[in-house]
Parts: sequence; C-alpha cells; structure tokens
Amino acid sequence: MLVAIVTPLFPRPDEPHSGWFIYQTVDALQHYVDVKVICPQPSYQAGNRDVLEAWKEQRPDITPIRFTFPAVRFLSRPFNGAACGKYLYPHLRDLHPDLVLNYWLYPEGYGAVRAARALGLPVIVGSLGSDLRIIPDPITRMLVARTVRRADFVLTVSEELRQRAIRMGAADDRTRTIRNGCNSDLYRFGDPREARRELHLEEDLELIVYVGRLVKPKGLGELCEAFRVLVGERPRVRLALIGHGPMEAPIMAFLRDHGLEKRVLTPGHQSSRQVARWMQAADLFCLPSYSEGCPNVLLEAAACGCPAVATTVGGIPEVSDPEWSILVPPQDTASLLAALRDGLRRVWDRGAIASRQKRTWDQVALETWEVCREVRLRKSAAMPADRPV
Repeated sequence: MLVAIVTPLFPRPDEPHSGWFIYQTVDALQHYVDVKVICPQPSYQAGNRDVLEAWKEQRPDITPIRFTFPAVRFLSRPFNGAACGKYLYPHLRDLHPDLVLNYWLYPEGYGAVRAARALGLPVIVGSLGSDLRIIPDPITRMLVARTVRRADFVLTVSEELRQRAIRMGAADDRTRTIRNGCNSDLYRFGDPREARRELHLEEDLELIVYVGRLVKPKGLGELCEAFRVLVGERPRVRLALIGHGPMEAPIMAFLRDHGLEKRVLTPGHQSSRQVARWMQAADLFCLPSYSEGCPNVLLEAAACGCPAVATTVGGIPEVSDPEWSILVPPQDTASLLAALRDGLRRVWDRGAIASRQKRTWDQVALETWEVCREVRLRKSAAMPADRPV
C-alpha cells in the first residue's frame, strides 16, 4: 500500500525543525506502508532550490517532492486551495497512491481533497492545531469546513480539535484523535547535575526553560514580564529561551532595558539532543502559549522528568497532569508569575514524571495506519472520479 503524505510542514535546511513531529510519524509509518511525501508551498514562501537539493543527501529515506503553486500573500488566500489542488493533481496522478494523507487543512488539505477526489482516491486530512484554532477570515473558515466535510476521514492531535472539526461539519464517526508521541531514545530521564555540567551551567541555579519559536502567540511577552518580577525575588533564577523568531529583537531590547541580559540565556536553535539536555537541566519548563494543538515540547519535557508550567489552551489540558504540571489561563501575567513561584518551590519527583510518558511515535504510526486501512477498505477502489481539477 502506497500512502501519499501531503503537507507543507516537513524538515528543510532553512527550517530543520519544521514539521518534525510529522517527520517522526511518517518515519514510523514506513514500518506499515510505503510512503511518499509531497510538500506544496505557496510561491511567496519558496525556498532556495540549491539548498533543498543538498538536503536530499541528508534524508535519503524520506526525500519529499517539493513544488510551488502561484500565490500572492494575503490577496490570493481564497484561491490558494484550488491552486494547490491543481498543481498537486499531476504529482498524485503519476505516483498512483492507494490513499492520500494530509497534514494541515488549508490550503494544502483543501487541495489534497480536491486532487484526490478528481483521481478517485480516498483522502484523510489531519489538523495540527492552528489550522482549526486560528482561522484568519470567514472565507478561509468556509473552505476549511468544506475540507473536513469532504474528506473521507479527519485526524486531530487533540480531542479539543476533534470537537472543533465536528462543529465545522465533520461526521463524528469519521474523526479520530491521535495524540503525538515522543522519541524516548532522546527524551528520557537524566541527572540534572550532569546535564548542567555538560551545558556549563552552575549547579545551584534555578533554571526555567522555554523551547520553540520566539513569537508573540507563544506568550513570551508575559513570560519575560513575569521573569522580570521573579528576578527581584530569587537571585539565582535564570531563564533560557531556546529558538529563534521575530520576537528575538524585542526580547533583547526588553532585557537591556531592565538589566536582565545576564539572567536570560539565548542559545538559539539547538539539536534535539541538546534540547533534551536543557530539559533535563531545567527546574521548570514553561509553555505560556495562546493556542496549541498537542505540543510536543511539553511531552518531551515531561519525558525528561521536567515539571512544567503551561496554559489551559487546546490540547494542553488533555496531556497534562497535576503530578507534573501547573496550568494557568493564557495572557495572564499574574497567574503565570504565581505558577512559576509555585513550581520553583515544589519538590517534584522527576523520575515519576518521566515514567508517566510512555507514548511513542510507533504507537502514533500504528494508530494512523489502522485509520488508513479502515478508510481504504471502506472506499472502493472503483469509486468514480470527480471532474479533473
């Protein structure tokens, strides 16, 4: 059985962490089916093709087909799904897959449904979070709703997202929540003192770690403001912001204005192994997001035995537990500050925290394969095709 994976999110040289959770799922899915990854990209986001060619040498087992479709930022949004479908059609036609599996609903999911229908192929679409939780305008909402209604099945990474899909028209009996997994070879319990020695950190620091894009919707403004107050109370507290993003300059300006440059560590992008070391070294992991699907970093922190402070958004409450996390409302600096104080005061059983995180990417792949098999059996191979895109 050949499954064509259609997604705009997949690791690439200029964004090595893009769609890493999709990569993990697809890599494990290869144990059950043959896969081919197709990555559509609007023309205004096209990357450097020479760099992408070099990237192929690094991932020979999963070399995606990348193509661009014509698009103008903001202006063409209502038409991007149809354009994606038109340019996707010949790739699917030439591949002859048995099933199409999409991740990210619009425009790529819409295009995948449109092209698959034209070829008489069963199609599953998957929502990851913002594609259902943050829809920018009424026209896009209508097209997302059409996507989940016309697909043969809808996968989501949280129950909260599944209920959103149902409210938008997806049938209850053709939706399923498949939560993300964790790479236990990388993210596992480790001695915080040993991790700190490797990272050249002082053993007696109180360390709070954030991992992710440095963007406003991740709640970094509130985190920096809460940390500013915390510094006045706890002289040994430090904050590590791991990642890059457009808020980098404003954050650095904030730190300079408040004399916090030496209290905040900014190591930039880190490898997965290094991220795991930071999580093992941290006293607290913090994810103060405004919106999330099923955030992998939270699962990875817990697998490392690190307690967390996070917000009550999306699928976070579904994967959290009072034994290892404190949840607060989003965009609430006072509550975030109180939770950080509480988290640093508590004595956590880090070994017990790590032992609770057992879900692997192999389990995610198996559950995904079961849905693919069910949809394929249900959908006759002789299904008449719609009109060509």
